[in-house]
Amino acid sequence: MPTHTRVHTRGSSSAGRAVALVADIAAFVIGLWILLFLLDANQGNTFVDLVHDAATWLAGWSYDLFTFDRAWVQVVVGYGIAAVVYLFIGHALASRLSRR
Repeated sequence: MPTHTRVHTRGSSSAGRAVALVADIAAFVIGLWILLFLLDANQGNTFVDLVHDAATWLAGWSYDLFTFDRAWVQVVVGYGIAAVVYLFIGHALASRLSRR
């Protein structure tokens, strides 16, 4: 087996792991914001504000996709969709990269 094939495979595997890690981190940040919101965390806290800002940036495309009367449902669904999409697409892409 030529060396370049082995290196290419290892590189693809590393790329796949990196994509999966980024997707996991994005979903974690969004999930953390959902949890902080549901637990009624102090929105004046710097950490809570940082997590909220990051989650809002990550889920900006999905937050107003559906509207609900209750704020907690809006947050869970609006942000939750983004978390699931990041996990699904990220891991699908990572799997595809790892097979190369």
